Amino acid sequence: MKNKAYIIIQAIFIAVVAITGCKKDNYTAPKSYLTGHVTYQGSPVGVRSNGYASGGAQLELWQHGYQFFTKIPVYIAFDGSYSALLFDGDYLLDRLSGAPWVNQTDSIAVHVKGNTTVDVPVTPYFFISKATYTNTATTVTSTITYTQPSSTSVLQSVVLYLSKTILVDANYNDASLTVSPTGLTPGTPFTATINIPTSLLTAGTIYARVGIKTTGVTELEYSAPVAIQLH
Repeated sequence: MKNKAYIIIQAIFIAVVAITGCKKDNYTAPKSYLTGHVTYQGSPVGVRSNGYASGGAQLELWQHGYQFFTKIPVYIAFDGSYSALLFDGDYLLDRLSGAPWVNQTDSIAVHVKGNTTVDVPVTPYFFISKATYTNTATTVTSTITYTQPSSTSVLQSVVLYLSKTILVDANYNDASLTVSPTGLTPGTPFTATINIPTSLLTAGTIYARVGIKTTGVTELEYSAPVAIQLH
């Protein structure tokens, strides 16, 4: 009788484990995408490529109502865009410190139902509002205009970058030119000319981008990369 009772209990246990396993295997995966851009006055705010890997610009999502209340990291691409695959529901979105914009401690309420688009407003310390380019066979000249959304920010420098790829910033570049803040004024265009390095002279296309550095802030704010045809 004891052996029969043991066998019955064991069979029940195996059945329960099997049912539980099926439930886990059949758990619905997230299907909704939350996408958007980090923006200033409706324009995307450019950041460093892969900056999230070393404490750069990043967002976080939090969702209440679950057993484990943990953060969902949201990475920002170089063009200010972001994307997260989520379950439908209500979330809080936080803008983390360490980015090229003023720290904001308030959260943004986000309701996800199917594919959802939410732009995230920020206030950059400085913002490259316009950057245009002309080139010769050996140089690139950029005409740059920047604004100062944060009245207390102090400009450290403006940097013109060149690269063989669209990923171009302080970490990914083949040449750079740093412009001193002396004589620069928000809203007033100025020019910067950089020599094209020998390694890029034979390329059919190169990319240019402008970054702006705030004193005391590690991360730069960037304009959009622009393709320049050399031949």
